[in-house]
Amino acid sequence: MKAPLLSIRNLSVNFKTHSGSVQAIRDLSLDLKHQETLAIVGESGSGKTVTARAIMQLLSDNAVIADGSISYKDRNLLDLTDRQMQEVRGVEIAMIFQDPMTSLNPSMTIGDQIMEPLIKKRGYSRSDARQKALQLLEQVGMANYEKRLKSYPFEFSGGQRQRIVIAIALAGDPQILIADEPTTALDVTIQSQILELLKELQEARGMSIIMITHDLGVVANMADRVAVMYAGKIVEIGGVDDIYYNPQHPYTWGLLSAMPTLDISRESSRLYAIPGTPPNLLHPPQGDAFAPRNEYALAIDYEEAPPFFQVSDQHFAATWLLDPRAPEVTPPTNIQERHRYFNTHKKGGNRS
Repeated sequence: MKAPLLSIRNLSVNFKTHSGSVQAIRDLSLDLKHQETLAIVGESGSGKTVTARAIMQLLSDNAVIADGSISYKDRNLLDLTDRQMQEVRGVEIAMIFQDPMTSLNPSMTIGDQIMEPLIKKRGYSRSDARQKALQLLEQVGMANYEKRLKSYPFEFSGGQRQRIVIAIALAGDPQILIADEPTTALDVTIQSQILELLKELQEARGMSIIMITHDLGVVANMADRVAVMYAGKIVEIGGVDDIYYNPQHPYTWGLLSAMPTLDISRESSRLYAIPGTPPNLLHPPQGDAFAPRNEYALAIDYEEAPPFFQVSDQHFAATWLLDPRAPEVTPPTNIQERHRYFNTHKKGGNRS
């Protein structure tokens, strides 16, 4: 079996604050395969972006990597110097962010911003970099790309700016592209176009993609595997069909139930909100962190964190409900309604 392209093992990341140490990532292990799209989903504060920034070594000054390794091509990225990591960023691994306007320099033309990594990191001459920038803008579907090279970021719409950010990320021809909530600020039509663009670019370039989102619906038609995060940990991971059609963790049930459907005639289509709030990671709770919000919680959930139980070859969930001694629990009925909804949209077109 081919080794993973990226392998995270037992990663723990803390943030020093005036109130104490926030345990943002807690013993996280995760693999990214060659040419796959891995979606990391969860509520705000679950640790998705911190995981991505740890891979890129772009954590804030008050962050401390307490334990673990992040291996890429047999190198632990955590052992690299700043200079060595600069050679990885943008060339081997690139990242696009949620708000493209904050990623772009308002005082530079988009042409100069695309050309900069080509000249500095790949040794292009300015004339060659200009030609490559034009090719990249064409590849990301920028209209009138030859005329727009001298335009500034404020002259573009949100969707156009996101295309520009993608072009900049692709300038180094990375093997891994991390997309952190890349469609959150966009309307659903543009959102769908950006996701389709990423799929096309991945197929053309043979990249692997890590897609970070709080919305399971965004990645339903794009991801190969889905990792569900809660309170700094992976609580369920599996193939996209495993997570959408056979979810096992009550938190995953909650995320799926919270997704709106177009079938507004059904009682179960009313918007659902997971009760309660995520735990304070200054003092992570004993046992399963989701237990106080979990209507299916068992007594052991408040005492001991569950291990991963294997559901299938690639599907694992950390819930005591999968223990052979646990009582049988039926998933919420609205999960079945959403199964039918996903199945219809999977066959009928893109989900957004």
